Amino acid sequence: MTNTLRNFSTSSAKLHDAAIVGLHADGQLLVPRSIAANGKDSLTTILKAAGAKGKAGESRVFYGDFGLGSEVQKVAVVGLGKQGTSAAAKDRVRAAVATGVKALKAQEAKDIGIAGMGHDQAAAEGASLGLYNFNYFKSGKKGAAEDIKISALDLESPDEIQAFKNGLIQAQAQNLARILMETPANHMTPTLFAERFLKEVEALGLEGNKLKVNVRDQAWAEEHKMGAFLSVSRGSDEPLKFLEIQYEGGKAGDRPLALVGKGVTFDTGGISIKPSANMAAMKGDMGGAATVAAAVWGIAALNLPINLVAGIPLCENMPSGRATKPGDVVTSMSGKTIEVDNTDAEGRLILADALTFISKTYKPHTLIDLATLTGAMDVALGGAYAGVFSTSSSLWSELDAAGEEAHEAFWRMPLHSVYLPQITTNTVADLINTGGRSAGSCTAAIFLREFVHGVERDDGFAQAEDEPSTEVGTLLETTGDLKAGSVRYAHIDIAGVMDTTSNAGYNAKGMTGRPARALIEFAKKFSSQ
Repeated sequence: MTNTLRNFSTSSAKLHDAAIVGLHADGQLLVPRSIAANGKDSLTTILKAAGAKGKAGESRVFYGDFGLGSEVQKVAVVGLGKQGTSAAAKDRVRAAVATGVKALKAQEAKDIGIAGMGHDQAAAEGASLGLYNFNYFKSGKKGAAEDIKISALDLESPDEIQAFKNGLIQAQAQNLARILMETPANHMTPTLFAERFLKEVEALGLEGNKLKVNVRDQAWAEEHKMGAFLSVSRGSDEPLKFLEIQYEGGKAGDRPLALVGKGVTFDTGGISIKPSANMAAMKGDMGGAATVAAAVWGIAALNLPINLVAGIPLCENMPSGRATKPGDVVTSMSGKTIEVDNTDAEGRLILADALTFISKTYKPHTLIDLATLTGAMDVALGGAYAGVFSTSSSLWSELDAAGEEAHEAFWRMPLHSVYLPQITTNTVADLINTGGRSAGSCTAAIFLREFVHGVERDDGFAQAEDEPSTEVGTLLETTGDLKAGSVRYAHIDIAGVMDTTSNAGYNAKGMTGRPARALIEFAKKFSSQ
């Protein structure tokens, strides 16, 4: 992974061979405080002659130092659009700096200095995200971006410097998620995923102190009677793994935030096998696991004062003589039985046991799971939004705010017992793992809710032996103050935002790593309250 944090400095502009400066739509040129007056005047004159308007997305590279230092040979001037303090204005900076970095990288720049843009975290994020390039399997090009250094020009206050460093960390977390998702499945098995995460954690120097990672195996899953998880893994020769992660940055005894991520490192569909077209993209079906792992890494790297636990079930979904068959019934860790109607609805099976384990073992105040769960979500929201299913309005509001800040947008979807009959009737078990074509994402979400211990339901009951109401009431129920022992729960379906075809701004064609930065923003805001 390109370690832009390692290559970060606030050194003199004289050390750079290239620089990025911003231009607002009103003509204001954002240059370092140290720039010589004649250099700024010269650059302003050239920009006017070139017809630069400062529009968002505009980018020009000029040659010369322009008073930025004797070693500077190239200057990228990027359009920032209208000035502002909104999340949209920050994202214009993020995209503009990424565009500038890409332009200078194409000109073989090795040390890029970034002038203050007014939004230091966003600028750093754009720089790091813009450098991302998945070239690990192209001979002669491995790690090319490692040689490019990113530096901030003229950051003076501790807050400015910290904001820039935070941006590098959060972008590096997303890049980690991108790499985990993009890596071909034969190079990212459950075992290799666990090894890679341990390597990234070890580099932080926190393992065994604030950050503890246990890699669990099949015997452990069998001991905990995780029949749903085991039913998916049994078709593959690759052994399952379960990452149990604890980060203790908060007060001892405080209930933790919990994250759970779906980790199907390759999904053929099992016996209910998928069509061969585009099946290669199913290397990214562990996107939930990747974003959770990346968010944990980022939260630990930022040293946030929060307690966090995470559960990442990892396995392949393969057809074989041992594979689970349609119509089979399995018993989950919760004791609930599940009829497997479709083996390609496997994500909810491995999540069911992970949700039960994390919620019962750690009793978190908030539990969020992430999964590339349903094609129906892609149909509903496309690549613009990830769908959030939650009966907690406070949790939804916090996630929405974090998504806006990171420009990784969420859209609220209904999580309500009205959908339960679709997965509780016409089955020989307690539940069936598909609810038909109608409201496919909603039935998947309500299935998952059944395995969260202590979750507050939309009908006013905490999960126990009580049967939930199936009457249609207020679909988005506010939970209000959290009752003792209960948990705020959200399921985030990221199937639609898993990948992108865009290379614009800080995007890179392929797996996106979304919403790793939004999760970190959520944790940051929560820890500061």
